[in-house]
Amino acid sequence: MQYFPLFVDTNNLNALVVGAGEVAARKIELLLKTQASITVVAPWACNTVLAMAEQGQIVLHSREYTPEDLAGQQLAFIATNDEALNAEICEQAKAQNILANVVDNQPLCRFITPSIIDRSPIVIAMVSGGVAPVLLRYLRQKLEAILPRRLSRLGQFAERFRDKVKARFDTVNQRRNFWEQIFDGDIAEKVLQGDDASADVMMERQLSEAKAEEQGEVYLIGAGPGDPELLTFRALRLMQKADVVVYDRLVSEDIMELVRRDAEKIYVGKAASNHTLPQQDINQLLVSEAKAGKRVVRLKGGDPFIFGRGGEELQTLIEHHIGFEVVPGVTAASGASCYAGIPLTHRDHAQSVVFATGHLKDDSINLDWPALVQKNQTLVFYMGLTGLPVICRELIAHGMVANTPIAVIEQATTARQQVVTGTLADIESKASHIQPPALIVVGSVVDLHSKLNWFYPERHSRQTIQTL
Repeated sequence: MQYFPLFVDTNNLNALVVGAGEVAARKIELLLKTQASITVVAPWACNTVLAMAEQGQIVLHSREYTPEDLAGQQLAFIATNDEALNAEICEQAKAQNILANVVDNQPLCRFITPSIIDRSPIVIAMVSGGVAPVLLRYLRQKLEAILPRRLSRLGQFAERFRDKVKARFDTVNQRRNFWEQIFDGDIAEKVLQGDDASADVMMERQLSEAKAEEQGEVYLIGAGPGDPELLTFRALRLMQKADVVVYDRLVSEDIMELVRRDAEKIYVGKAASNHTLPQQDINQLLVSEAKAGKRVVRLKGGDPFIFGRGGEELQTLIEHHIGFEVVPGVTAASGASCYAGIPLTHRDHAQSVVFATGHLKDDSINLDWPALVQKNQTLVFYMGLTGLPVICRELIAHGMVANTPIAVIEQATTARQQVVTGTLADIESKASHIQPPALIVVGSVVDLHSKLNWFYPERHSRQTIQTL
């Protein structure tokens, strides 16, 4: 991002405003909501600025600007109608390491003022870098409608009890967990209703009865096939509560962006014959982090109970008496086939679908091949790209015709999705450039890809190679 958002402590901050027209007045009104000392320099002032000066809210110097006016200032708003003068003042401020904002001239600005939602002490600021002001106003209207008008009361309430909560709980995680329970419960509702007296009594009782949990818990979450919009609401909520996130290579960067910012992120990705952590070590990692009192999110691509080894991890948690919760996700087979326009079942093509692992072991895939070679059935192979030649060879050897349609789907549901179609006889050469993660779909339903894929016009950027 070009502009890094931050909030400046305005106690003992000196701010200079050069110009005193209505445009400058809008900036001054924002500054008046802070603790900053405001000095305005201009040979002429509008009535709004004059009234501010008369009320003692600002110091107004009714004269031309001079470079000496920058002395002792930390912030400067430049709002004259002389563009050359604005640029000159900006350069002078920059030379003295004073942050300057030139109104309506973004290239000269060293900082920009955001769109603000003020529920002090809760303040929300948004910027578009000047590229989408209408969108910014639209978003602000949406947030204004959603956020309670009395949200400031909740901030003030938290400020009153902050020291008591800190004294009651020893660790940051314990304090965070306690506050989340408060904000989700009846006490917060009392505060928002304006019943501070009842809220205070309830809070004191909650503090006296609260127990500092010594052990955390684990949330086993299916992250879906890649598109963050396929996450469940529950998955997103728990990801925002996590103290630690353990994730693998099938979890997309876009999804990781939705994890709580200050959560510790531990990568345990696996690739063919290259495990960052063996499964047993991952199991023990979940246990140790939970026993340290942390809320652990285990993010898995797709669904944790479909070739995700979720069951193995839960067995270890149960052995160590660790609390857990499982949040299902859109499995890769469903997500990939939908985004590729390949229905897994269809009355004219397939009345059943089978999920199978294509993970190689000792250069073979130990599957019940005769059971897989059935009429009117769709096959979906997970982790089968490396074993694609073996899969095609064995299916043909057990009776499936060589011209059976097959599709290989790379980076399913993401902007990098690519679909290659062919037959059992030729797909190996046609899909030689495909990289993991990839899913394999076998069956006559693949023929529908060329007809149904057009229903996804917003995904035209994704590559499709039709070779049937």
